[in-house]
Amino acid sequence: MKIVIVDPSRVVLKVLGATLENAGHEVVPCTDAMAAIERLRQDSFVDVLVTSLQLDGMSGLQLTRQARLVAGSRRALYILVMSSSSERSTVVEALDSGADDFIVKPPAADELLARLRVACRLARLQSDLIRLATIDALTGLLNRRAFFETAALYSRCETDAVAIFDIDRFKQINDTYGHSAGDVVIAAVAHAASARCAMVGRLGGEEFGLLFPGGSVKDAVTTCEAVRLDVAALSFPEIDPRLRITCSFGAGEWRRDELMDEALKRADVALYAAKAGGRNRVMAATLSPNDVAMAMSSPLAPGRRPSRLN
Repeated sequence: MKIVIVDPSRVVLKVLGATLENAGHEVVPCTDAMAAIERLRQDSFVDVLVTSLQLDGMSGLQLTRQARLVAGSRRALYILVMSSSSERSTVVEALDSGADDFIVKPPAADELLARLRVACRLARLQSDLIRLATIDALTGLLNRRAFFETAALYSRCETDAVAIFDIDRFKQINDTYGHSAGDVVIAAVAHAASARCAMVGRLGGEEFGLLFPGGSVKDAVTTCEAVRLDVAALSFPEIDPRLRITCSFGAGEWRRDELMDEALKRADVALYAAKAGGRNRVMAATLSPNDVAMAMSSPLAPGRRPSRLN
């Protein structure tokens, strides 16, 4: 495991670091809390934070709370607090601040390693739970909930863009070749999209969302066009050598004063225009908010259509 150790004493860091490295762990020593926080921000592969309560500038309790904020709900981070005081109130305060475990300082080597073995087991379990909660099993993309949650973590730029797309006539593929073949097609399309865009989510069924932080609608259209061509070039000899698929895309601006869901609704209107225009094309949303509201209330509007214009 990769372990960040925080203690103002270089002697303590050296002794603990040697113990952990001899046990096969990678150790990152820090003498102050701010250096540890910065390391946690920059390195998502840190598994464990071991910190003393007595630190310079920021207390170990404050560091623990800050570390929990940095890790968020999408990252497994085990926090072990050390203190020369073993009073119950100290232990309770540490656990309430976000620590997973507490050990008396200086820790005995065998006890420290045993607690880290527990940390390793729990971190694996937590990572598995996070993966199951956020990753779509079929495609390996973010699921709908995780896509929206990840978008909320981005720092908004002057320009951001989104897009939404789906597989044309997907129901016919399922009806003709079966749902297992449909899964193969969905997985292939997901791979093609993720090769062109870093932020892709499966929103449900054969529908996908794309996010372009700092990108313009023009950037979104360019990427969508590349994905469209890549998808059109796919072949599926294991299903039917004659099978070819296409996708339709809608792109739109994500304005600074709105939720991403509102931007996706606008992009969905553009997607519907692409479907109505013959499918296998990319359309950009140019509607004003009032026009979108009217379009959303129409019989063929996204979310209101009796069956998707596939």
